[in-house]
Amino acid sequence: MSDFHGEATRVLENQFIQLEYLANSARIVRFSPKGKANLFADLEKKPVQTPYGSFYFRGGHRLWHAPEAMPRTYIPDNEGALVSDIPGGVRVEMPAEAWTHIAKSIAIQLNPDQPQVIIHHELRNEGPWAVEFSPWALTMFRLGGVAIFPQPVGNTDEAGLLSNRQLVVWPYTRLGEPRLHLRDDFILVHATPSLPPIKFGYFNPHGWMGYWLDGVLFVKRFDVQTGVSYPDHGCNAESYCNDQFIELETLGPLTKLEPGEFVSHTETWEVHTELRSDLIPPEIQKIIAAL
Repeated sequence: MSDFHGEATRVLENQFIQLEYLANSARIVRFSPKGKANLFADLEKKPVQTPYGSFYFRGGHRLWHAPEAMPRTYIPDNEGALVSDIPGGVRVEMPAEAWTHIAKSIAIQLNPDQPQVIIHHELRNEGPWAVEFSPWALTMFRLGGVAIFPQPVGNTDEAGLLSNRQLVVWPYTRLGEPRLHLRDDFILVHATPSLPPIKFGYFNPHGWMGYWLDGVLFVKRFDVQTGVSYPDHGCNAESYCNDQFIELETLGPLTKLEPGEFVSHTETWEVHTELRSDLIPPEIQKIIAAL
């Protein structure tokens, strides 16, 4: 068994990829194509102090519930995981959080035939009353790459009079930020270390986002639902970048859960170490070639 700064980890791998998850928490802390370096950020164990104890970002992938709030979002998830085998992977279940009574679990499954991982996230209300929130999946990557966010294009009405997108910006984000490239077809974030941070979000109808780093394209796919409410003024896709990492974040719809009910949110991860035209859309190949 390996470790992540003293915390025990376990490994899942196939012929294409390898990942490590914590043995005692629902966190994926390392991820790499075979023969390549870890794509995820490594923040060691620098804590954020909360009324409920020390919260650790660690780096890698985690599950939260939105909208973000202190201290609710930052309740520690450091111990108590129950790990069980499932076909092609594992399920990691956490006990219900103190105060919120929300229990988190992630199921990790590797596709044996391709460089692909399917992550099933689940949030269950184990409290005595109904609560409303969105499942929120966040993946922290090393700096040095370029994040790619496809944009809505074309008219939303026949005359072309109505808006076709919204861009939500957090208060610390500078509109003249040089790392942020606003294009008609894509938003690009050049993930170089800098402060203040950038954070933006939008409704992504395409159901994917990507990160190009060290010759590897990581693609995160997720389900898109229309006619429902999302948090943060309607965002199902968000990104945060500071001087240590960049995050690619997906969100599910706001859902009201009665006691005992659960909501799920699925991501599919793909990695491409060569830009084969049958797998990667031509417009993405052009962007990467220009980088």
